[in-house]
Amino acid sequence: MLEHYFTCPYCWETISMMLDISVSKQVYIEDCEVCCHPIQLSVKFINSELVDFQVDNIEQ
Repeated sequence: MLEHYFTCPYCWETISMMLDISVSKQVYIEDCEVCCHPIQLSVKFINSELVDFQVDNIEQ
């Protein structure tokens, strides 16, 4: 597991999430721990190293 910090696209607060490094490519939805809005996370690992991390607002 890897703790990664990023900015919420809704409330602009810095939050962290634990990422599973055992799965090389992931797309999932988590709620912001501050404002509770759903955030789509796209994550990619190569050799357990985070190489791509994207956060998207799914409420438009």
